[in-house]
Amino acid sequence: MWVIGAPLMFYAAAAIIAASALIALTTLIAKSLGLGITGPELHPLQVSAGRFFFAFLAISVFSAFRRPSFKGTAWHLHLARSICGWTGVTLMFAAVARMPLADATAITFLNPIVAMALAIPLLAERVGPVRWLAAGISLGGALILIRPGTEAFQPAALIALAAAGLMGVEIICIKLLSTKEPPVRILLINNSFGAIISVTAASLVWVLPSPTQFMLLAALGLTMACAQSLFIQALKNAEASYVIPFSYSTLVFAAFYDFALFGQTPVFTSFLGAVIIIGGAVLLAWREQLAGQRSHRKIASEGR
Repeated sequence: MWVIGAPLMFYAAAAIIAASALIALTTLIAKSLGLGITGPELHPLQVSAGRFFFAFLAISVFSAFRRPSFKGTAWHLHLARSICGWTGVTLMFAAVARMPLADATAITFLNPIVAMALAIPLLAERVGPVRWLAAGISLGGALILIRPGTEAFQPAALIALAAAGLMGVEIICIKLLSTKEPPVRILLINNSFGAIISVTAASLVWVLPSPTQFMLLAALGLTMACAQSLFIQALKNAEASYVIPFSYSTLVFAAFYDFALFGQTPVFTSFLGAVIIIGGAVLLAWREQLAGQRSHRKIASEGR
């Protein structure tokens, strides 16, 4: 069993690490567009429009071959997920243009904690002391990163914090959808709604991008589409509790990209805050893995 499962688990880990590298790359592209390095400074609404529009084009081509059925689609959940996802992505792009990539990325890792808290009223889940401990640890790390009340306070961190909150709501929607609908349909509808919403919003702040920026906007959408596909492949080949911890490598890639392009070196407090946030998230993932194992054993024993 291990011989068969090991290659799949290795593939899943490699896929999620590759997806993490691509996700960090999207924030780097967004930062360069927001700072106007290759043309005029683009508004976060315009940057997120590029992300959703070109991702929609890429996924539409793929979906044309798969021809997913739309029977039984929970349109209200898709709309809620898309609005939260679009707003969260837009706020994330706004944050990375004003603060180090690694800091903004670390703060958005609070989204599983937000999802955990929201699962209590929305999914009627019970949250035990270990999960609350994980939440407390991650929030402590966020306070170190944001540093409220000090001269080092980063106002942009509040934007990243809001992005994490909305991404947490999006996770709840994805949980509800993933139990009922195929991944291809979820991706197609999400990016369709996202494209419509983002392009409409971007029309209010539209600035003609330079040819290079047009290419970067297209690369942003295509890169995110590839990252989403890799993420889904990882989840198909291994359990989420095994896969998710590898996604924290996004922080490593973000720090590397920021240093390579902008010469930004993380300070000690940023490093400490990020480690604590990830520590809380890993504790939460470990707790979910144990819960999943107990559930599988219970189902197996009842089936005998």
